[in-house]
Amino acid sequence: MTEQKPEKSFIGHLLDASSVGIQLVVSTIVGFLIGYGMDSLFHTSPWLTFIFLIIGIIAGFRELLKIARKSDKWDDD
Repeated sequence: MTEQKPEKSFIGHLLDASSVGIQLVVSTIVGFLIGYGMDSLFHTSPWLTFIFLIIGIIAGFRELLKIARKSDKWDDD
């Protein structure tokens, strides 16, 4: 027997969508800080900062796409 999760309400989906901006900013800042910390540790400035900043931006956009796919699936139902 498999239990199904209850469907999210409109408000639940709205809250998921509203967190997109925060997730983009936070993932970018975290990537920057990791790169900056590693640069200061290994004295490779600015290369690791740039690489981890790009990784943070990509992670933020992956999260954006994940939420958009969930929202699209919810609209189809």
